[in-house]
Amino acid sequence: MIDNQGYTLEQIAALIGAEVKGDAACRVFSVNTIQDSVSGHITFLSNPKYRTYLTDTKASAVIMSAELAEDYDGNALVMSNPYLGFARVAQLLDTTPSLAQGIHPTAVIHESATVSESAHIGPNAVVAAQAVIGDNVELGAGSYVGHGSVLGEAAKIYPNVTITHGVQIGKRAIVHSGTTIGSDGFGFASDNGLWVKIPQLGGVVIGDDFECGANCTIDRGALNDTIIGNGVKLDNLCHLAHNVEIGEHSAMAAYAGVAGSSRVGDYCTAGGRATILGHIEIADRVHITAGSQVSKSLNKAGAYSSGAPLMENREWRKNMVRVRQLDEMAKKIKLLEKELKQLKGENEND
Repeated sequence: MIDNQGYTLEQIAALIGAEVKGDAACRVFSVNTIQDSVSGHITFLSNPKYRTYLTDTKASAVIMSAELAEDYDGNALVMSNPYLGFARVAQLLDTTPSLAQGIHPTAVIHESATVSESAHIGPNAVVAAQAVIGDNVELGAGSYVGHGSVLGEAAKIYPNVTITHGVQIGKRAIVHSGTTIGSDGFGFASDNGLWVKIPQLGGVVIGDDFECGANCTIDRGALNDTIIGNGVKLDNLCHLAHNVEIGEHSAMAAYAGVAGSSRVGDYCTAGGRATILGHIEIADRVHITAGSQVSKSLNKAGAYSSGAPLMENREWRKNMVRVRQLDEMAKKIKLLEKELKQLKGENEND
């Protein structure tokens, strides 16, 4: 949270590793887009196609590369990665209000729970038996922390989050509203067509600096734990099934899902609506594009895609007709190849 004095460009440059061009004493108080900024705002320019906005921007300062700064007469913070600089400045000037102050009188905390004196717990939040709430944790209104679960230092749990029993969440985690962590995995055995539930006896272990968006679901393990590494980021509406393992600093966009017992390596990404089927191994630094389905293990870093690109409906319909004929066409091609081979043999004999 910022104070009323804001920050000078000199102070910000020292914090984000930038060079000041212009008035180092200029103060900024908040961030905004390059189009909508006014005096007192700081913005950024990383994509050259937006450089036309430099002429009319009212921002007090712009974070940009040295190349783009050459022709700019205003105040600038010059660095090689302006977008990263903007992210760090946005953190510095963050005005997001606290989720709670102190412990609200309507919060329900079991007598066997351990709650740090510096923790903040909002209205109607519930902390179950033997749960541990670490230093400077913020637990939003209506959230639930189950039996024996642990929230690490400075974790921020937004309102109406459900964290069931046996879940461990590391330091500085951010979990947005509607998310459930530790729900039962989808485990059933068939008894002549009737489904017999398999109790999900594992937990969920999440590393430091984790963040997930709203309405995500992370299932507990069937026997062993579901494991999520340090620095993992999930967008809204992602699903991780039981016994999934996600490596450090991997990220998944909205609607991405990983089926049971699959393992995703470090520094991987999955685009929106990407699907990873069960019992699959994904190597480090694999990037799966939006809408793709991964049906086999990937043991080499790189970018992978599946599915047909967008096309006009009439063209798509024609192509789908061809797809239905693929098996028949393959048989005809095989027959033609056999006949061609016979003809070549007859010619060679002549």
